[in-house]
Amino acid sequence: MENQVTTYQDHRRYYLSEFSLYDGDHFVTFNIVDINTDNNTITVAITNEGRISVCTFDLCRDGERFYFEYGLYQEHIAVDDFEQIGEDD
Repeated sequence: MENQVTTYQDHRRYYLSEFSLYDGDHFVTFNIVDINTDNNTITVAITNEGRISVCTFDLCRDGERFYFEYGLYQEHIAVDDFEQIGEDD
């Protein structure tokens, strides 16, 4: 079986992009810190009930969408769902 490295075009545009997930009780906010296409990992800063942690997850692919799995129920969070916040010109 051939080892294939996936690529993610223009991943720098996602730096510090934000996504909020409602887990049934409160919102958890994610900010992208790094997407490493060599290791197929994504590093995000997670704000959960006032606590901030930086975690690295495996970057998975479902067709054309890239995502990572988070939480007890392995919720799929797509990279394309992240939005740039606070870019004022």
